Amino acid sequence: MANGQAHEGGADSALVVIPTYNERDNLEPIVRRLFAALPTAHALVVDDGSPDGTGKVADELAAADERVHVLHRTEKAGLGAAYVAGFEWALDRDYRAIIEMDADGSHSPEDLPRLIGMLGPEGTGADVVLGSRYVPGGRTVNWPWYRALLSRGANVYSKLALGVSINDITSGYRVYRREVLQTLRLHNVASQGYCFQVDLAWRAVDAGFVVVEVPITFVEREIGSSKMDAEVVREALIRVTRWGLRRRTHQAIDVLRSLKR
Repeated sequence: MANGQAHEGGADSALVVIPTYNERDNLEPIVRRLFAALPTAHALVVDDGSPDGTGKVADELAAADERVHVLHRTEKAGLGAAYVAGFEWALDRDYRAIIEMDADGSHSPEDLPRLIGMLGPEGTGADVVLGSRYVPGGRTVNWPWYRALLSRGANVYSKLALGVSINDITSGYRVYRREVLQTLRLHNVASQGYCFQVDLAWRAVDAGFVVVEVPITFVEREIGSSKMDAEVVREALIRVTRWGLRRRTHQAIDVLRSLKR
């Protein structure tokens, strides 16, 4: 159930969707930094039944500030499912910009005005803005070498397999124009983790939306542990490979059809 009143803001209204699982110590500081950076934004905490009391902290924040809303889910169903639930909540209201941001401090809220500014007036700016570690000016801080290698490899493989020009397609710090999420048929998205981010970015490109990358500094979390595991990596590898093969097959069929004409 979501706490707080439905937002009735104007065309510039923004909702930051923050999925949480055992982020009790991180949540309040990141929300405080968010509102310092973007006072007019709202935040939706999507908590997957955290056993450490994160949901209670979220409820306390919502009770103290009408800009904070909470969506309680009964079990840990994965990052992708949490974001889809948050996106659907946002689309039921009138938010114009819908943002993905981690609760652990790895995404700096101070970057948000710059990311949102890339949207521009409707029809003139970007439709999706990715906070990118892998464009000039972007970087990572305090990452162990194996995480950096895994992330770089996943992005290079996805870029080659899918034939997209996005350097950081796995980035989880991004801004969507409302119309993008309305178009992408969210009920069909079953991907999680890295793969969820690849899935939505690729769908946006395939649908003809303008996707841009803005450099950010990604800082490894200081409190708690990463949710990345071998199963998330395995899912990404399998799904991206399937999508890439499907794309190449369609391209080959199109070439054969053109030769028959």
